[in-house]
Amino acid sequence: MPKVKVNDITINYEQQGAGEPLVLIPYLAADNACYAFQVADYAKHFTCISIDPRGAGETDKPEGTYSTELFADDVAGFMQAIGVERAHVSGLSLGAATGLWLASKYPERVKTLSLHSCWPKTDPFLKTVAEGWQTIAKGLGSVTEMIIQGIFPWCFTPELYAAKPDYIDQLAAFVRSRPQQPLDAFIRQSNAVIAQDALGQLGKIAAPTQITFGRHDAVTSTRFADPLKNGIKGSELVVFETCADAPIYESVAG
Repeated sequence: MPKVKVNDITINYEQQGAGEPLVLIPYLAADNACYAFQVADYAKHFTCISIDPRGAGETDKPEGTYSTELFADDVAGFMQAIGVERAHVSGLSLGAATGLWLASKYPERVKTLSLHSCWPKTDPFLKTVAEGWQTIAKGLGSVTEMIIQGIFPWCFTPELYAAKPDYIDQLAAFVRSRPQQPLDAFIRQSNAVIAQDALGQLGKIAAPTQITFGRHDAVTSTRFADPLKNGIKGSELVVFETCADAPIYESVAG
């Protein structure tokens, strides 16, 4: 996969398809392959550009403080480096939080914005959940196993676990097949989740924006819908009634 120098890091990315550029920003601890279920269809209509964010996949993982604003700076620099002036931008969870900053700080870069399981500012509940993930990762000594044991139950409904245990096992195998994120890089990424505060940026977003949530999502629940919908002028809200935090896996057709 190609790599490009951006700011102080080298970013790894995957590109496929033809059409207007669509930049896909992964969620916490994930690399570009997290959008594998979507890219095959998206690539029929767009040039899909999926990145490994700072601290994940095969992108560099330098020390220092990470933030959602810094991730957005990376994406803006990445787009400039590969010659993409403007793109459709889509992100899930941490990727969506990054998208908020990208669209507000670099409005000329974002043609449309898709925010899935997003939140404008971390509240005490989300902070507690993220700190719990950090504790599990340290205890297990493995970010990969923490994802499967600690994050998966927030991502999928109990009904999916009961109805499709083999599918959950397949997703676990998929996670184990990807480059393992070092513990220190996960702590830096998850600290960016804890510190997220883009409330003051929402009014600066001019791109047409779609906001989606899973009805059964507890970690980034519909409690964040009103602040986002009211803060981003003209935005559209969609709620997936049968999904939790990760509808890209639970409702693949959606």
